[in-house]
Amino acid sequence: MARWVACEIVPHEGRIRAWFARRRLAPEDVDELMQEAYCRIATLDSVDHIECGHAYFFSIARNLLLRRLKRQQVVPLEAISEIESFRDTQTPSPEEQVSTRLAYERVMVLIAGLPERCRRVVELRKIEGWSQKEIAAHLGMTEKAVEKQVWIGVRAIREGWSTAGGASGAEAPETGRKAGIL
Repeated sequence: MARWVACEIVPHEGRIRAWFARRRLAPEDVDELMQEAYCRIATLDSVDHIECGHAYFFSIARNLLLRRLKRQQVVPLEAISEIESFRDTQTPSPEEQVSTRLAYERVMVLIAGLPERCRRVVELRKIEGWSQKEIAAHLGMTEKAVEKQVWIGVRAIREGWSTAGGASGAEAPETGRKAGIL
């Protein structure tokens, strides 16, 4: 649980604090809301059901602020409507998530169609992030051979992407590259 909080929640604390500050909250109120949000996370039995930690944490913080504003005697209506209409711009929309997942699955099918040695080299380099030197040592190849296998694999994937793109109506290969797929 502590590792999950450290990886999924803590890196986004600054964004949430800044969001509270833009709502003109006093620093001590921001600290109190952050503490209460962390307490809510700490009371969870499990975090397995949470797909996007920072979005979950942000919604907790937003709901705590809403609850606090509703308890106040005089609250400007604009403040509540602005908070309720807020959307975290760093979280992709459901459509973007589906599109990315489909593109990922399509690339994985193309990688699976590569010859065994080439497929393994491309997986290690592009998916697992190994260096050419590490791959060469692991597979008993030269770095030049690894480089060539990566080049052959990426070229085959791009060709497969472009030929399948017209038939399935999917995005052009340039879009996939911009999204960081290859």
